[in-house]
Amino acid sequence: MAKSSSMYIRIDPKIKAEVEEIYARYGMSITDAINVFLYQSRNVNGLPFDLRPSAQETCVPLSPSMKGALRKYADPALRAKEEGAWEKAAEKHEGI
Repeated sequence: MAKSSSMYIRIDPKIKAEVEEIYARYGMSITDAINVFLYQSRNVNGLPFDLRPSAQETCVPLSPSMKGALRKYADPALRAKEEGAWEKAAEKHEGI
């Protein structure tokens, strides 16, 4: 299929220079990389990569309500309930 559509994007010049170097290592231009991204997006019917951070990359400060939810599990007398405290609190406060 002939390429006849154009796109214009605004990007930070520093980021552009950095990714040009990255894609050059693969013999690609930014245009080539964007085309790969678009074709793969179509192939998977969505973003071609996972946006969820891995457990090791996740370091989110606790909100005050989440701290309150976890506080009840910190009592030594409640050790039996401590197992899975984070999961229990996260389920209760989903979306925080």
